[in-house]
Amino acid sequence: MTTAVQPARREVPPKPPRARIQVIGWIVAALVVAAHAVAWNATEISLSKLVEGATGMGEFLSEAIPPELDPEVLGESASAAVETLWIGMLGTTLSIPASLLLALLAARGTAAGWIYQAARGLLSFLRAVPDVVFALIFVTAVGLGPFPGVLALVFHNVGVMGKLWAETLEDADPGPAQALRSAGAGRIQVAAHALLPVVTPQMVGLLLYRFDVNVRSSLVLGLVGAGGIGFLINQSIQLFQFDEMLTHILVVLVLIVAVDQLSALIRRLLGSTS
Repeated sequence: MTTAVQPARREVPPKPPRARIQVIGWIVAALVVAAHAVAWNATEISLSKLVEGATGMGEFLSEAIPPELDPEVLGESASAAVETLWIGMLGTTLSIPASLLLALLAARGTAAGWIYQAARGLLSFLRAVPDVVFALIFVTAVGLGPFPGVLALVFHNVGVMGKLWAETLEDADPGPAQALRSAGAGRIQVAAHALLPVVTPQMVGLLLYRFDVNVRSSLVLGLVGAGGIGFLINQSIQLFQFDEMLTHILVVLVLIVAVDQLSALIRRLLGSTS
């Protein structure tokens, strides 16, 4: 007569005492408050200075309002805004090949060993260097204008997009990839037939998000001489032409709203076809 084997009982670890949890919570809260106090002093935040500067801010606004609506100024602003759009677009699209390659090399399902570590390190470096720093470097190398802005966005965007796409590949459903590996498929075949078709909608969505961000970034790059409407804003501030500055800012607002609407339209079209 056989006897049924009883499964081994696992002891449930005891819960930490409630008092201990409360003490840890108070310690964490105290550390957060202390960090904010140190940061407040280090950044020299002063509400009194803000109140004292209200008069100067009022004078600034009085000189900026109403905006300059001269047709020549509007035409120059619209032309620079279109240039800003081109910088953001090219900075996004030209980074796609390198971003995709590094994403495949930096995803655990498609790369391993030193290749994986090297790709991750390169993406971290490109992501850690701000696009403004890249812009300053390329302005020194190739001169003023939109070209250094495009180069700066390409380099920085490769780091960001490569990481986002690599994480998307790693989060993909492992079932199809495992089935292909069991059938003898290589890493390239697994990526082409099992991973990329599954995650393409997510990757396109991330690409549209980065396009939106890059258009905004190209505005900032113009402040350091990398072309676009940011250059006109900086020029207006230096010449104390605050009414023209406000005109350029309003044109930027129209540009950003148009880009947002375009991105939303593309997402809706992709959602309806999927």
